[in-house]
Amino acid sequence: MSTPYRINGSRGRVERAGSGTGGSDAGGLVVLVVDDEEPGITTTRDMLNGNSRVGKVLTAFDAAEALRLLRQDNPDLADRPSDAPLVDAVFIDVAMPGLTGMDLARVLFSFENAPALVFITAHGENALEAFDLGAIDYVMKPASPERMERALRKVQRISTPVEGASGDRAALNAGSTGAALESGGQDDHSVIPVELGGTTRLVQRSQVRWVEAQGDYARLHTEEGSHLVRIPLAQLEEKWADAGFVRIHRSYLVSLNLINELRMSSSGYSVLIAGGQYRETRELPVSRRHTRELKDRLVRSPRPPRE
Repeated sequence: MSTPYRINGSRGRVERAGSGTGGSDAGGLVVLVVDDEEPGITTTRDMLNGNSRVGKVLTAFDAAEALRLLRQDNPDLADRPSDAPLVDAVFIDVAMPGLTGMDLARVLFSFENAPALVFITAHGENALEAFDLGAIDYVMKPASPERMERALRKVQRISTPVEGASGDRAALNAGSTGAALESGGQDDHSVIPVELGGTTRLVQRSQVRWVEAQGDYARLHTEEGSHLVRIPLAQLEEKWADAGFVRIHRSYLVSLNLINELRMSSSGYSVLIAGGQYRETRELPVSRRHTRELKDRLVRSPRPPRE
C-alpha cells in the first residue's frame, strides 16, 4: 500500500487526499489547482481534499508551474492510465500574472487528452468566454463545499462515464463546452451562467425572451424573471445571431421566434413579444436603423407552428 505523501516547499505541492471513491485514479479523482494567491489555493485545496471523490490534489501558483507539473515524465503522475489525461481536472483562477487562466485553458485544450476544466474565480465577467473555451463549470469565490461537490460530480461524469454512454471525455477533447456536456449537444453559446446569492445558475438561451442593455451589463428577460449578467449586449448579439436573436434597438436584443407583431405608429415601429407558453406580452421599440434588417429577418425566418 502506498504511503500518503507531500512534496514540501512553497510551490508545486502534491498531496494525497483522504479517501476517494471514483475517477480514473485508483484513489479517486486527480485534480490540479492553479491560483496565484496562497489563500485561494489553500481554500480550494482543502475543500477538494475533504471531498470523497478526490484522491490526489496538485497545486501550482501560476500557469508555467502548472504546465511543468503536467508532464508525462512527472513521477507524481506515473500511475495514471495511458488512455487517461494526466489529471482528471484543472481548477483554475482567471486573474494570474503572466499567462492568465484563459491563456492556460487554451493551452490545455490543445492537449491530445485534455483534462476537464473548472474555473474558480471572483471574476464573473469571464464566464461566457470560459464556457466558449470548453469549461465544464464556473465557480464563483468564495465557494462552498456544496458548490464544489456539484463541480466534482460533473468532472466525475466525464472521467468515469457509465457503460453505454456516449464518451463525454471524447466530447471534451473535441472542444465541446460544459453546456454541451450537460445538455447533450447544445452549441457553445446556449447557456449563460448567472450568479444568484453565491450560486451559479445556468440560464438556457431558449428561456430568454429578450435582452436589455444596462451599461456594460445585460439583463436577460425570461418567463420567470430577469437576470443581470456582465456581458455587453453587442457580444450577445454576435454570439446569438445564428440562434435567431436580432438587434432591434441599441438597448434591445430579441428572440425572432417570439415576435408576434411588427407595429407602426406615429412614433415609429415596435414589436410585440410573446409566443409559445408565454402569456404576458411586451411591446419594445424598434429603432429606425434596425427596421429594415428586422423586416428582412422576419420575412426570411421560418416561423414555428403556433400552439
